[in-house]
Amino acid sequence: MPPLSILLKPASSGCNLRCAYCFYADEASIRTVPNYGLMPREVGHALIEKAVGAAEGSITFLFQGGEPTLAGLDFYRDFVSHVKETAPGGLAVQYAIQTNGTLLDGDWCRFFQENRFLVGLSLDGNRVCHDRFRRDGTGKGTYDRVIKAARLLEETGVEYNVLTVVTGHLAKHIQSVFSTLCKGGFRFQQYIPCLDPLEETRGGQGYSLSPEQYESFLKTLFDLWYRELQQGRYWSIRYFDNLVWMLDGHAPEQCSMRGYCGLQYLVEADGSVYPCDFYGLDQYRLGNILSNSWAELDRGREELGFVEMSLRVPEECKNCQWYPLCRNGCRRDRTVEEDRPGRNYYCRAYAGFFAYALPRLRQAQSMLRSR
Repeated sequence: MPPLSILLKPASSGCNLRCAYCFYADEASIRTVPNYGLMPREVGHALIEKAVGAAEGSITFLFQGGEPTLAGLDFYRDFVSHVKETAPGGLAVQYAIQTNGTLLDGDWCRFFQENRFLVGLSLDGNRVCHDRFRRDGTGKGTYDRVIKAARLLEETGVEYNVLTVVTGHLAKHIQSVFSTLCKGGFRFQQYIPCLDPLEETRGGQGYSLSPEQYESFLKTLFDLWYRELQQGRYWSIRYFDNLVWMLDGHAPEQCSMRGYCGLQYLVEADGSVYPCDFYGLDQYRLGNILSNSWAELDRGREELGFVEMSLRVPEECKNCQWYPLCRNGCRRDRTVEEDRPGRNYYCRAYAGFFAYALPRLRQAQSMLRSR
């Protein structure tokens, strides 16, 4: 068994915000049980005991939601304490959490710092873009609360990055978004394209991102990033970092760039296990951590053919000059035609971007190597 990466939903799909584009709220709405509530300690303990017994070398626990801080700080204190009591000495343990930041205070931040949590903070760039879609239950924007959380994380010495969801609206304003993030000192940035609802045709939402918009976004962001790099200012943008890493002959660390699905585990609050955060659906349930062994969970994935489906390469990709960098993207963005894998929804965007940026990507590779 290789190192394990486990994604937990300690508060299931529960959240104190009502972000318009939330993909997990969409997934949960079409499950038999939309919200499994808060994760009982017995589920957390069972997961820890089985996971540390199966892992080799290292294990990473990543907490997401909904909003994972709704589980309460005592849940995390108990979780970390049980890991310390259970994990063998030679096993490296890492923690990460993705949060909207609105519930963080000094106690949370000190806990993160003491236990070396990597925090992902959801922040859609500037106030206008953020508050357009990331609102609380009363319809109010949350930008100021997230910025306050960021400063608190910094003051406490917590390592964190910001995650920005790319909507069609944000794509049009990426220059302002990037400028705002840089002026705010957000050195580690991640941009992910938004997802349309599973059971609807893509492109029909007010936040939808078209391939044309995504191509323009990638080109403009790259121009901005590269110009900063030329002037001696390096901003870590995960997607560009991974491309440079790939040009150096390494495998990308970002799951969506590998070209196939890895061995991942999504654990819902009731202990149900799924093969991926984007597939937390009834038909993809592998079992339950309370009643199934790790080997049984892996067999469930094999029976679904989950990884095998992602390995199938469309004919048009096999002869594409950009496939070594594109790899047909994330499975969730691929079309499916009669159980055959189709091209990525953003295929044209990637092709246009690589043709535009590759020479300077190679130059960036050289500049970053010299650093």
